[in-house]
Amino acid sequence: MDLLEGLNPQQRQAVTAPPGPVLVLAGPGSGKTRVLTHRLAYLVRHLGASPAEIMAVTFTNKAAREMTSRVGSLLGGALSGVSLGTFHALCARILRREASLLPFNRDFVIFDESDQEALVRQALKALNLDPKQVQPGKVLGAISSAKNELLEPSALTGGSYFGEITRRAYERYQRLLLENNALDFDDLLLWTVRLLREQSEVRAAYQRRYAHLLVDEFQDTNTAQYELLRLLARPEPDLFVVGDPDQSIYRWRGADYRNVQRFEEDYPEARVILLEQNYRSTQIILDAAMAVIDRQSGRHRKSLFTDRGSGLLITYHEAYDEADEARYVVDTIAGLTLAGEAEPGDCTVMYRTNAQSRALEEAFFQAGLPYRLVGAQRFYGRREVKDLIAYLRLIQNPDDQVSLLRVLNTPPRGLGDKAVETLFFVAERASLPPGRLILDLAQGDRSEHAGAFAGRTAASLRSFGQALAAWVDAREKMLLPQLFDRVLADVGYQAYLDDGTEEGAERWENVLELRNAALEFTGVGLTSFLEQVALVSDQDTLTDSLNAPTLLTLHSAKGLEFPVVFILGLDDGVFPHQRSFPDAEAMAEERRLFYVGITRAKDRLHLVRAFRRSQFGTSGVTEPSRFLEDIPPDLIAGDFVGRRTRAEATYERQTRWEPRPTARTARYRAGMRVRHPAFGEGIVLESRLANDDEEVTIEFEDVGAKRLAASLARLTLLDG
Repeated sequence: MDLLEGLNPQQRQAVTAPPGPVLVLAGPGSGKTRVLTHRLAYLVRHLGASPAEIMAVTFTNKAAREMTSRVGSLLGGALSGVSLGTFHALCARILRREASLLPFNRDFVIFDESDQEALVRQALKALNLDPKQVQPGKVLGAISSAKNELLEPSALTGGSYFGEITRRAYERYQRLLLENNALDFDDLLLWTVRLLREQSEVRAAYQRRYAHLLVDEFQDTNTAQYELLRLLARPEPDLFVVGDPDQSIYRWRGADYRNVQRFEEDYPEARVILLEQNYRSTQIILDAAMAVIDRQSGRHRKSLFTDRGSGLLITYHEAYDEADEARYVVDTIAGLTLAGEAEPGDCTVMYRTNAQSRALEEAFFQAGLPYRLVGAQRFYGRREVKDLIAYLRLIQNPDDQVSLLRVLNTPPRGLGDKAVETLFFVAERASLPPGRLILDLAQGDRSEHAGAFAGRTAASLRSFGQALAAWVDAREKMLLPQLFDRVLADVGYQAYLDDGTEEGAERWENVLELRNAALEFTGVGLTSFLEQVALVSDQDTLTDSLNAPTLLTLHSAKGLEFPVVFILGLDDGVFPHQRSFPDAEAMAEERRLFYVGITRAKDRLHLVRAFRRSQFGTSGVTEPSRFLEDIPPDLIAGDFVGRRTRAEATYERQTRWEPRPTARTARYRAGMRVRHPAFGEGIVLESRLANDDEEVTIEFEDVGAKRLAASLARLTLLDG
């Protein structure tokens, strides 16, 4: 295969650049993944690089899988040896490999956000601070920010009450992590940077090993990630980074688009290549995006162009309120589907905050239409899934106190708060992690600590210790699905979970789905499975199996594309968010976020706002998003106010919108027989007026009870 075939001149220039620092500024939809994969293949096929000398870093597992697949196709499967994955996954591998040099062992577990918050609560309690008075989530956020900047607890200044609390909690939190033989997400980067800084021989070994470094989404790197790359790069580096500062939208989690500028300063000899040809969107969509982002100062300007033609005008719609806004989306998607102009799965609805999904979900539910919600409670966050993962983590690492606390009495073993308190007290006195003490108690009378417990507590702890010891012993002998099944059987988890209710059955189905996931790691083992689970992201759970519209925040939409895009909530205070008003950097990021949202659209773009909106318990008239004023009116179809003054626009809207009717009558009543085009015949059970519509509950002969919005349901009345 000719690796350069089909590449445009700018892509070809990037792929064939001689070894050395290269900065590729890739506009949205410009084929950056193609450039990265072809560059990797070019290194192997034309520059003689060994796959084992290459490290390619991405930000999501989804992107890593896509790159692996593409490079495998280009090289005919000759991908063995390439280190390709997310920053966190690659760091986890390095830390396990070099664990003998670190204050934790290679069986460390990775705590997710809920585990981290539980540990912060424990730290605050140890400091005699009330978690009700000091928000653990806020403290955890401050600790995370410090770690992203590579700051140790001692580097934090206690210039305020909260700052002093954070410093002390950070110190205790880190101590608790080590006691649990655990790391959080930020630690994966922090400890790897510390290892490479302090161990010159290790640093030199990895520099020799990885002659070629490739980085995707470089604008989303934080201080720790940038330093990590700098430490891994050789003195004369072959460092190929691809990114777009205009799409940097993760400042809240430490991403710093200024790393692009730092790269140019640290490597003044770097080649800078612009990718400007867009393969995703129509020219009208691109022109709107450029009109928005060109208001941003201090940037490398890119002139985005496409061969796809002008395309349709952007649709602008002003709804009355958020319920009307949601109905507009549902009606428009239904209309496009009915006309054969789009599949439901072609459509996505984007919004600034997760809370905005409520009205949308209600509208889809009332219409009886399915949807996919990204960023809701994830599969791996469900109670029963976390229970089983906690069992597996404890088997992997008996020092994990957070997992131990979760499973110690799940299912119930008669171990109340007093018993748990005694267990931890005895463990502390014996200088043992509680999990190790339980393993010791499994020996029965031979345990030197057996006398500390009596009666039912002693029997329960001994029984659990014996089960845990057997699982730990079986860890290396059994395949992962077999170990999974043994844990389920030993603790009677199905009987505990499936209580005969529909909810219980659904929870058991989730356990079986987790077992399906474990099957994929049959030949790899427990450590790899737990690492994968810990590092999964919202986008990684997005599948193509359901042909339904996708609902997600603009932040979650990064890296995705859809034929039809709706961006909702384009009101000042909603988007841009009101928190950004006093902060110029935050406002600049809001603008970049809008740019990202616009450029997800391939064919159709709908910009939607509400005349009135309920916020913080009150409803009031809103102002259009200031970003709308940047889009030339000739790119937009609909009742668009363009660049008129806000006073003029507000007056026009307030005089245009008529008051709602104060009285309405229901068309349907209980006992009526109706027919639905999809659900068939049924009997009306209940009808009520709500949200400017009539909600009808109908018992259908074939599908059971459904609650529908009368305006959307297309019901036929069969009798009076």
